[in-house]
Amino acid sequence: MGLTRQYLRYEPAALFGLVASARAGVAFVALRGERGRYVAVPACEHVFVWDTRKGEKVLILKGVKQQVSCLCPSPDGLHLAVGYEDGTICVFNLLSGESTITFNGHRAAVTALQYDHLGGRLVSGSKDTEVIVWDVINESGLYRLRGHKDVITQVLFLKEKNLLVTCAKDTLVKWWDLDTQHCFKTLVGHRAEVWGMALLSKEKRLITGSADSELRVWDLAYIQEVKDPDEPESKKSKGSSSPVAEENTEEDETLELDEHPEERIVKCTKVGSIMREGRDRVVTLGTDRMGKFLACHGTDAVLEVFSVLSEEEIQKKLEKKMKKARKKAKQNSEEEPERSVELSLQEEIQRVTNVKASSKIKSFDLMLSPKGELKMVLLLQNNVIEVYNLDLSAQVPQAVRVSRITIGGHRSDVRTLAFSSDNIAILSAAAESVKIWNRSTLQCIRTMECEYALCSLFVPGDRQVIVGTKTGKLQLYDLASGSLIETLDAHDGAVWSIALSPDQHGFVTGGADKCVKFWEFELVKDESSVQKRLSMKHVRILQLDEDVLCVRYSPNQKLLAVSLLDCTVKVFYVDTLKFFLSLYGHKLPVLCMDICYDGTLIATGSADRNVKIWGLDFGDCHRSLFAHDDSVMYLQFVPKSHLFFTAGKDSKIKQWDADKFEHIQTLEGHHQEVWCLALSPNGDYVVSASHDKSLRLWERTREPLILEEEREMQREAEYEESVAKEEQPVVAGERQGETGLAGKKTIETIKAAERIMEAIELYREETAKLEEHNAICKAAGKEVPFPVNPILRAYGNITPSAYVLEVFKKVKSSELEESLLVLPFSYVPDLLRLFNEYIQLGSDVELLCRALLFLLKIHFGQITSNQMLVTVIENLKKTTISRVSEARDVLGFNMAGLQFLKREMEAKDEVTFFADATERFEEKKRKRKKKEKMVLAVL
Repeated sequence: MGLTRQYLRYEPAALFGLVASARAGVAFVALRGERGRYVAVPACEHVFVWDTRKGEKVLILKGVKQQVSCLCPSPDGLHLAVGYEDGTICVFNLLSGESTITFNGHRAAVTALQYDHLGGRLVSGSKDTEVIVWDVINESGLYRLRGHKDVITQVLFLKEKNLLVTCAKDTLVKWWDLDTQHCFKTLVGHRAEVWGMALLSKEKRLITGSADSELRVWDLAYIQEVKDPDEPESKKSKGSSSPVAEENTEEDETLELDEHPEERIVKCTKVGSIMREGRDRVVTLGTDRMGKFLACHGTDAVLEVFSVLSEEEIQKKLEKKMKKARKKAKQNSEEEPERSVELSLQEEIQRVTNVKASSKIKSFDLMLSPKGELKMVLLLQNNVIEVYNLDLSAQVPQAVRVSRITIGGHRSDVRTLAFSSDNIAILSAAAESVKIWNRSTLQCIRTMECEYALCSLFVPGDRQVIVGTKTGKLQLYDLASGSLIETLDAHDGAVWSIALSPDQHGFVTGGADKCVKFWEFELVKDESSVQKRLSMKHVRILQLDEDVLCVRYSPNQKLLAVSLLDCTVKVFYVDTLKFFLSLYGHKLPVLCMDICYDGTLIATGSADRNVKIWGLDFGDCHRSLFAHDDSVMYLQFVPKSHLFFTAGKDSKIKQWDADKFEHIQTLEGHHQEVWCLALSPNGDYVVSASHDKSLRLWERTREPLILEEEREMQREAEYEESVAKEEQPVVAGERQGETGLAGKKTIETIKAAERIMEAIELYREETAKLEEHNAICKAAGKEVPFPVNPILRAYGNITPSAYVLEVFKKVKSSELEESLLVLPFSYVPDLLRLFNEYIQLGSDVELLCRALLFLLKIHFGQITSNQMLVTVIENLKKTTISRVSEARDVLGFNMAGLQFLKREMEAKDEVTFFADATERFEEKKRKRKKKEKMVLAVL
């Protein structure tokens, strides 16, 4: 079947106008060997890395579709873990900007991420209330921890112990033993959601932030349990408190819910609270990497910074206090009050300063620089990043703003867009400014202050722009100087719509004062200069009964269409202003409309989610289309065609054919409501603006778009989505309790299982063919050439069994278990025989043992009851034990060799190898300077 109509595909070309999204956190990252200069921020589905010193974007870590919901840099500073709205986690290499590892386990947005101190493990918490621990080195999931009943807000590894602390919106803080993978303690001393927590004082203190102005502080005592085999059972539980809880009169007191008191590892005692100045909930609570400074903020614009005293500083303070107490006791001739001297919590955690940002803070990160300054980066709600420095050596430390990244976008949502006549410049206007962008470089070339803009246009010649505002003014700007030339009070209410007349001599505006006003351009003498300047002259007015929402001229300038608040569109003759047609049928007001290039059709988009296509000759409705899942906000025809684009509050942009009444293409990219769009005069570019603060440019390609293929792709995407939402397969013998498998069933795991199945089937066929071929050769008494399978030839004439291994090795490490879980048992016997063959050869022992043990775990009953597999299992037992022992010996030998080399080099160079000697030197230098200052102060 030939193509009946050729459509061309529009592809995403760029994302601009966005400094940072406020959905996830901000983090300092080490780049080009520098710390404290570069920050990573979420930007819709991407992550931008900004140079705070120059205010430039230096790296883009590209995502695919879902919005970024969480960020966490690795301890070595080389990688960045990024969590997304769909539960995916990608680990990016900051040197190359490529995604190296992908983890799929959560069913909802990732809300918390944390590396352990070595960077080998990553823990993630999600909106699905589950916590998953991932092995970064092996690129696989370790286990899933269940127990919380609401969104996880923070997760923390403990350095010294193999423990994990998690908190959630279910008001609970849970302690997990990662050796046994169970929750051994639950803190329930909070009345509302726990929004954040931090570990201080070498992990001997836990601080939590909730929905009130209190930061609750808990002392942690780790109980060392050394179990002697000869010790009686009654003594083994020594050190763990009695299961009978003491009665607590205070509501805030901790209640310990221990199912196994003998397994308690840590004791938590509430020691008090630090009062915040903010009265609302804690949004973010965090410390710097050294744990010396603690900061938190609420839903306002103030960041509260606290200093945490080290053990040495506490000891010095205590000695000072003791001296004072002794002096006082001598004066009053009392006994020495040695026991009564204690430091209060407020003295141990001291308020340093409050940092007032220019807008509401959404997240922050702290870093202590080698110079002794505290660097703070704040991600604000209004598309701004601010960096502050706090000089700690000052008598009264004050935060100084050192940089502010703003040029890349508007402070509020863009409500209007326009293209220049040469397709090069783009105008975007918001509540505070008008910006002009270069389409090819995406750089902002002009920024002009304005009132709340609702509509705009380029004046013919592209040297001036006109903006209609919410207060009813028309503002005329000159682009060369970037100045406001003229302001006119056009309407008594908001100017909702503006349209240039086809003869380009004037324009028309529609406002909330029920008027349509006609304007003409004129040149007037400027008082300040000899030259004349452009101005606007009001020539006519059309009074109506309802508020005007949208106005459009027909291309021949004979008709004017006016959309009213009474859900109708009235069409008038331009010359006499007489009524011509009334287009009624929408259930809610028409928010947008456009007339095609030949003046035969008018398309209207309404808040009732429908688009109606009308004939302009008789005003008959050709077709009503259900266009979006929410209000249709903008509609525009592609120049010289009957195709048009619509933008909706459902975050989608759609292309339609007004002749065939068909949906052609959906442009997906925005994550929130799309307010407006603009098409370039040549129809090659579409620019759109959304509530997610981003501007997106779409480009028409030369690639033809076939509707049948588009529908097929849509159906495939829907199927893949439904697969991910299906019930997860149950593992035989797996108890559905606190722990579970880390992975989840996805379309990738199903495809991987299918590839393994196809490889095993090819192996079966080829071995059967080979046996048959050998029999024929034997009967014929001569060698007959054996035809090689084209797939095996493509792999370099490998054997069928080697091909199965190749396919098996290509399965992603993070998807291996889930792929084996959906593999039917009929393929398992062949796989076990092949595993035996591979392990005997000594290839990929670690991967094969992992897969073998998992298959034995999930198919234990069927394997043990199958007599045919007894010899296979026996052989596997021998080969695996011997090969694993060999691998372990090689590893041990290599480790010993490396340690020997390390000692040799240390002895030779008399330096500490693999340790950052410069950092220690800087620390000593700082201490020496401090001492000198103190001596000078005493003198």
